[in-house]
Amino acid sequence: MPRFSVVVPVYKVQAYLHECLDSVLEQSFQDIEVIAVDDCSPDSCGAVIDEYAARDERVKAVHLPQNVGLGRARNAGLQRAQGDYVLFLDSDDFYTPGLLQALADRLDEAGELDILAFDHVRTYWHGRGGPSQSTGLFERAGTDVFRLQDRPEYIHLFLVAWNKAFRRAFFLEQGFQYAPGLYEDAPVTQMAMVTAERIGCLNKVGVEYRQRRHGAITKTPGRKHFDIFEQYEGLFAFLAARPELAWSHSLLFERAVFHMLFALKRPERVRPSDRKEFFGLTADFYAEHLPAGFTLPGGATGIQMRALARRSFRAYQAMGLAARIKRAGPTRVLDATGKVGRRASVSLYGVQRRRPLDPHLAVYTSYGDRLPSCNPLAVFDKAKELAPQVHGVWLVRQELAGQVPDGIDHVVPGSRRYWEVMARATYFVSNAGFPDHLVKRPGQVHLQTHHGTPLKRMGMDQQEYPAAAQGVDFDWLLDGVNRWDLSLSSNQHSTEQWERVYPGTFESLDAGYPRNDRYYASGAAEIAAIRARLGIPEGRTALLYAPTHREYRKEWTPPFDLARLAKSLGDEFVLLVRTHHLDLDDPHLSEPAAQSGIIDVSRHPAVEDLCLAADALIADYSSVTFDYANLDRPIVIEAHDWDTYSHVRGVTFDLLSGRPGDTPGTVATTEDELVDAFRSGRWRSPEAETLRAAFRERFCQYDDGRAAERVVRRLFLGQDPGPAIVPLAERTPAPRPSLR
Repeated sequence: MPRFSVVVPVYKVQAYLHECLDSVLEQSFQDIEVIAVDDCSPDSCGAVIDEYAARDERVKAVHLPQNVGLGRARNAGLQRAQGDYVLFLDSDDFYTPGLLQALADRLDEAGELDILAFDHVRTYWHGRGGPSQSTGLFERAGTDVFRLQDRPEYIHLFLVAWNKAFRRAFFLEQGFQYAPGLYEDAPVTQMAMVTAERIGCLNKVGVEYRQRRHGAITKTPGRKHFDIFEQYEGLFAFLAARPELAWSHSLLFERAVFHMLFALKRPERVRPSDRKEFFGLTADFYAEHLPAGFTLPGGATGIQMRALARRSFRAYQAMGLAARIKRAGPTRVLDATGKVGRRASVSLYGVQRRRPLDPHLAVYTSYGDRLPSCNPLAVFDKAKELAPQVHGVWLVRQELAGQVPDGIDHVVPGSRRYWEVMARATYFVSNAGFPDHLVKRPGQVHLQTHHGTPLKRMGMDQQEYPAAAQGVDFDWLLDGVNRWDLSLSSNQHSTEQWERVYPGTFESLDAGYPRNDRYYASGAAEIAAIRARLGIPEGRTALLYAPTHREYRKEWTPPFDLARLAKSLGDEFVLLVRTHHLDLDDPHLSEPAAQSGIIDVSRHPAVEDLCLAADALIADYSSVTFDYANLDRPIVIEAHDWDTYSHVRGVTFDLLSGRPGDTPGTVATTEDELVDAFRSGRWRSPEAETLRAAFRERFCQYDDGRAAERVVRRLFLGQDPGPAIVPLAERTPAPRPSLR
């Protein structure tokens, strides 16, 4: 029998579930079981739970046949628990290191406790919060063991399920069960607190309580928040059946009404149109359960309770208005609103926004209005075939407009037509972002295609890495995310990262990257033609070297002598060098590029051509690695500065671990090792092939040659689901160039 059972109810948290489960399983205290309850989650959570259960016998996977909600999912986990103590951990939160050992030590010291409570800290998408409001209570408790009747101030501990260890026998003997609906944990926690004979505290932050920007049910306004009344009716029915708990009525009544008032004043919970009704039901509860001799608390809560006693919603509203005026000042708010409105009304953009949307107009942009490329271009091309009624217009910078291929309609930002298409288009497709002056209208749909699989830290994660955060305006970033309706992904790793680091309300579209369709559609003749255009001598083995950008360096410096490398590799190889677009025109490349065995392809418009032409890839930490893996050709990782890059830029997994799924092939950390990888044949050894196969399985998950079709059918034709993902074993990538 384990010491602790940790019950984790799981629903639509694929972006956070790995971190949650790892935080439990990697605790120094190992005498545990983890009961992960898949509440019929529609995303990949069930598969993630099964993966953990397959590799760690302490994990028990429970799959519910239908969605029952957080409370009943906890009950299902509790039924299967075997530990002396049971803990409930929400699947988007996580434990701090050493928590379970500290709980075990505290229990060894105090003896058997019914409840052992511990502290938490709120972790926001923009950083970690300060101490919890309960910190002072934990500090004062010390090593005391008490009943709530003797220490009533401890009713002010955060009354949730996940910050306590409950003695399982006590919990079951009392018959506690979580009811369906929202606010299910507060009544059960209060029942436990008033019936427990031995309560202790651990003065340690044990849970990182994640404050999700979007997606948390407590931050989603709607009628579900009316569940609070039924939950507290259940609590007071419990008290009515337990006359020995009469001492707690006033205590719990005040907490219940405070909780209702707390929900009422928050727009992310109760909609303005529902507030009067919610207030009336709170007043009903107040009148029905008001204990004899109840003393009103002081401060704002007491004033609000007087409004409840009088059933005066108007008096309650007056209090809220006075508080808002005191905080902001009405004149400044009205003035600002008026100025914005006047500017919009006289602008061309404002005029155009009053016209109806064009249901057949789409706006495309790549890499900040550069030439058409990447995923947006692949979507554009497929739309011409499957949705010809949709007219696509590209945003292209003035200095590049003359280079746009014939047949592609485009506008220059700031032009008169630019404002018209931005105002009236129904669809927006980008692999980066749109300008901050874009106002999203009702009915407009934004697809964020992204432009790579994230090895490096992205989005809000960059806050922790100064080199990555240079020049990043995180408020602007979040404003952009607010516009996304669909976020495209080529593998589950990317989906989880995008949902976590770009907190928003968008839907993840697990369809594959359209730009990678070419890796399954191109034939030998096309590949031969590309190689000829690039000047690759017939019979030579082409190695594409595509290093990524380093934000912490002022200029790109090759980690090795390119000319010497080409010479060392010999005449059988040719080196295609593709610098990052932020490192173009670098003097370190111009001289060696003029020598035999090196071709500078930095300005070639399509990296897909280069990948198709290359017999093998030499990459460091570039996302091209993940795309190239679709071709099932050798990959060599050049990682001379991995320690620096991973610590300064931040990474999402260990590319050099050598574990299947992490490392795509042979690794070299010096020029000599790189040369030897090719001269010795290790670059295409059976060991390298085995690693590549696992890497492809993990990161080429949705890329099967039909990604663009899935996107077009979903975005423009409303067909969902689109073509099923072809299993990896049944895919046929483009043929390899002849290898010597």
